[in-house]
Amino acid sequence: MKAVRVALGSVGLVALAWGMVLLADLGPRLPAVLVWAVGGIVLHDGVLAPLVVVLGALAASRAPAWLRAPLVGLLVVLGPLTLVAVPVLGRFGARYDNPTLLDRPYWSGYLAVVALAVVVTAVVAGRRRRAGPARP
Repeated sequence: MKAVRVALGSVGLVALAWGMVLLADLGPRLPAVLVWAVGGIVLHDGVLAPLVVVLGALAASRAPAWLRAPLVGLLVVLGPLTLVAVPVLGRFGARYDNPTLLDRPYWSGYLAVVALAVVVTAVVAGRRRRAGPARP
């Protein structure tokens, strides 16, 4: 187990070093990238995390026991996914003089991932319901 931790830590340090190299190459675009990075953190911690906690608390108080954990898991998956997808779904940064920007069917990809997450949640909830209450 310790070797796995050391290996994962080493991979993380290499990824961090590579990210620093890429940041150093940005030059004058670095402030804009930092604004996006800090904005993402603020949006996650200031909006998304409290929203997921509130919705999770509502789900825990109103949903049956077999549905609570899968429902909270679905919220945890879909929240960040939606947050990351907002810029491409809204086509922010699209330019009419460059049709190669944002030229993919992002909505269909997003909806496919949402559908997959809902199906996985339904399967897990169904299995939990058939298994019945957990025994001590």
